[in-house]
Amino acid sequence: MALVNVERTEDGFVARNGRGAEVAMGGGDDQGVFTPVELLLAALGGCNIVTVEPLTAQRGHRLARLAMTVQAEKIEPTLLGQITITYDVEYPEGDEKAAEVFRAVARRVEDRYCTVSRALRENMEIALELPE
Repeated sequence: MALVNVERTEDGFVARNGRGAEVAMGGGDDQGVFTPVELLLAALGGCNIVTVEPLTAQRGHRLARLAMTVQAEKIEPTLLGQITITYDVEYPEGDEKAAEVFRAVARRVEDRYCTVSRALRENMEIALELPE
């Protein structure tokens, strides 16, 4: 089970996990914090990249550079359009198969192994529990 606590603080809002990590968040005008939509995009990118990296390395193709940009346009005030993941990769010098392996792994991870990607693609139920 994944569990995160989100609460208002004196400085804005913070999300905390059970391991003690924190992420500050706020509105689009707040400096130095993520918006909730940016956190969603970060979760999608993070889920993909932390899965792609070890799978590529396990196949003997440790990439010299592995980064990505994740972006989405708001098509309505409360609705995102297509999300685009753009990888920035530098292949190891002299490794002719690295690009082929990376592309195959990245496609498979996005399609089958990234929990966040699958949650965004599937019709997922959200239960809202309110106090009496």
